[in-house]
Amino acid sequence: MESLVTTEWLAGEMGASDLRIVDATKFLPDAGRNAAAEYEAGHIPGAVFMDLGELTDSNSDIDNMLPPPEKFASRMQSLGLGDGSRIVLYDDSPLKSSARAWFMLTMFGAHEVAMLDGGIAKWKAEGRPLETGKETLRHRHFTAWADDKNVRTKADMLSNLHSQGEQVVDARPAARFSGEEADPRDGIASGHIPGSVSLPHGTLFNGDGTWKTGDDLKAAFESAGVTLDKAMVTTCGSGMTAAVVAFGAHLLGKTDVALYDGSWSEWGADGNTPKEMG
Repeated sequence: MESLVTTEWLAGEMGASDLRIVDATKFLPDAGRNAAAEYEAGHIPGAVFMDLGELTDSNSDIDNMLPPPEKFASRMQSLGLGDGSRIVLYDDSPLKSSARAWFMLTMFGAHEVAMLDGGIAKWKAEGRPLETGKETLRHRHFTAWADDKNVRTKADMLSNLHSQGEQVVDARPAARFSGEEADPRDGIASGHIPGSVSLPHGTLFNGDGTWKTGDDLKAAFESAGVTLDKAMVTTCGSGMTAAVVAFGAHLLGKTDVALYDGSWSEWGADGNTPKEMG
């Protein structure tokens, strides 16, 4: 299974015993939308709802930190996602939140995980069927383990300021990166990590919501100043859209991509971390 699948491919695979479809929609708190309610009002047939807002480390003071492996495995089992499942993710969010689900699933050991190109919006635009209510699948075993080699901590990022071993790519809107627009959360400074480059996650998509691919995707990275043959760390506000940039790099074949889990929620709240404006 490819990492990015089409609506046509998914329609043809519907009903396969090992296929699991997941709605991983998440909105910002001020969006005025309810992801779970929208899922119940209409979702791709057979899809279960993954509550990304609940898939966090509840013991951390930092927003949206990765959950412990045991918690993640337990939630996947309850969704019917297990070892051997082929998992297709989609969303209907401006955050392209299914990328966060992709990052967590691959980090925690799932082997076949794909994203639906264009999400449910494209599925609906093509007049494909929807179901309402909730889907309940039987529990399946999901082996709890974590490979965190592609996760960076604040200590890692501070060390990287001196070594410059990894380029830092910020997925937030350009005005948030520059500091022209203040962070919407109380107690969080404006600006960006020194030496990082701005690549707003929305620039990786076509006008119809499908992913840019090939030379177009490569050009989006390079026009932002990203050197594609150098190791990369992605960051954003709270680790959501950073996963979008990580997936885009994955589509280009990059394997040396990490995600700063604390992102600006952690860095911007710390009065001792250096910040840049502009």
